[in-house]
Amino acid sequence: MARITLSCLPASWYCSVSLLSLNCATKQRLLFLLLLFITSVLLLATYQRQLWGPQRRPGARVNKYLSLEESMEATDILNSALNYGIVVDCGSSGSRVFVYYWPPHNGNPHTLLDIRQMRDSDSKPVVKKIKPGISTLANTPTKASDYLEPLLSFAAAHVPKSKHKETPLYILCTAGMRLLPESQQAAILEDLVMDVPLEFDFLFSRSHAEVISGKQEGVYAWIGINFVLGRFDHPDEEDATVEVTTGSENQPPISRRRTVGIMDMGGASLQIAYEVPGAITFSSPQEEEAGKSVLAEFNLGCDVEQTQHVYRVYVTTFLGFGGNMARQRYEDQLANSTISKNRFLTTETGLSEEKPYLDPCLPVSMSDTITRGNHTMYLRGRGDWSRCQEAVRPFLGLHNGTMSPQGIYQAPINFSNSEFYGFSEFFYCMEDVLRIGGQYNSDRYAQAAKDYCATKWSTLKQRLDNQLFSQQADISRLKYQCFKSAWMYEVLHSGFRFPSDYASLKTAQLVYDKEVQWTLGAILFKTRFLPLRDLQQESLRQGHPGWLRPSFVYNHHLFSLCLLVVVLAILLYILRLRRIHQRELRQVEVLDLLWAEEGEALLP
Repeated sequence: MARITLSCLPASWYCSVSLLSLNCATKQRLLFLLLLFITSVLLLATYQRQLWGPQRRPGARVNKYLSLEESMEATDILNSALNYGIVVDCGSSGSRVFVYYWPPHNGNPHTLLDIRQMRDSDSKPVVKKIKPGISTLANTPTKASDYLEPLLSFAAAHVPKSKHKETPLYILCTAGMRLLPESQQAAILEDLVMDVPLEFDFLFSRSHAEVISGKQEGVYAWIGINFVLGRFDHPDEEDATVEVTTGSENQPPISRRRTVGIMDMGGASLQIAYEVPGAITFSSPQEEEAGKSVLAEFNLGCDVEQTQHVYRVYVTTFLGFGGNMARQRYEDQLANSTISKNRFLTTETGLSEEKPYLDPCLPVSMSDTITRGNHTMYLRGRGDWSRCQEAVRPFLGLHNGTMSPQGIYQAPINFSNSEFYGFSEFFYCMEDVLRIGGQYNSDRYAQAAKDYCATKWSTLKQRLDNQLFSQQADISRLKYQCFKSAWMYEVLHSGFRFPSDYASLKTAQLVYDKEVQWTLGAILFKTRFLPLRDLQQESLRQGHPGWLRPSFVYNHHLFSLCLLVVVLAILLYILRLRRIHQRELRQVEVLDLLWAEEGEALLP
């Protein structure tokens, strides 16, 4: 007799059901329930594979973001799942448009959008620049939209037409526009808000066109660098981490991957930005008020209730602290003091080629002149790097331990658990002629700078002719390298008070062989809530056959509950069948007994 034995049940539930003793409908229901049970088990196994994925080897790293090789490929514009975004950087000397794209969000509210710079069919970045700056339209604001038309048309030609209506456009203006009166700023922005939507179908509103502050620009630069370096990923075992205290009440500190600070020294200004993970204690109400102007706290995550991506960043810009402006301030002070001294002395140092001023910040034997008004000052290089350090230190304007005559507050840096990247002049000073760019070592750098300053000018020019320096080095770099190397050292160690043995500073020009613009950080910040849209759309598709995907991970409790209900229903039904079967057996036994009694009565 064919039997089905469910030996996987507890002993008290054990039963053996005879198929021959059940009617046809009962057999079909039982087979259907068994098939449903097997299907549920298979679905659960498939779901677990989707949920957990393949096992990683110990120590193996997973890069959640784009690899370097993939980032250099042309963007697949035929992929309808890709999203696009456009940022226009309206700077002081010109404007540039950047086009970005990103695949659908992976459904995990703790991860950011994987935004990448778009590349054309030739694998070149989709970027275009025009000159002059938009601030030149201060007196003709109605021409602002016409001014940006070439950039927007360029972007429109690269973004698929079907994606225009859902592609956000951000027009962000920086230094040049900040110098204009607010009325002129408003007139230019108004023209953009009114006219751009008439020509282009991008997702663009009044809030998408603005003049951003230097603080915002610094925050965006910080976000972009850390995003490219993967510092917003969840940490692996070997990653350096920090304990972060957020501003939320009753919120315990969280441990996450350590971010990097950035320092960028241009020709005119110096900027620094770094995360302040711990709570800050101010010594006075005045210091607290000063701190608020240079501290920014923001949430990069898509859920404002979650604190995993809440960052507190110190960012400030020091105008006049760039390499060229610092040299100009130094020469101004040198000329003024020399002229003043010569009024009371008869030496006339610096007023003729025969009696030049010995400048410790110029290479040995180099001759130079400074012209201020009707006065010309003659300089001769002394090449004394130590004296040059002493000469430039007063220009830091140190005030109560901070680097600014205005007493700009500087948030504390944990030098034992931090990491910094230095860009622009930090890299040029170390690499262009010293050829030691990359990892910073103060002793090695100081010795190389001393040796350079003490080298005769004729020898340096010969080395330049023999191409012994980098391709970027020119006669101007050779001329001011001694001064700029001393200025960079003093900014770092006397201004920002980095210890001389600090070993976690790298100088760089590119990150992963590409220049990282602050516009990348801007679009990451501006689109941080877009994953919520993807998550909401995903929840609406849960009834679709394609629901079995990694994003379903957050509904696994519901799935497990449903599976448990199905299993319990099967077990209860089997128990019911058992009772029915036992009742039928008893009825058969009674009938057999009656038939036997009737048979005996019929026998003679």
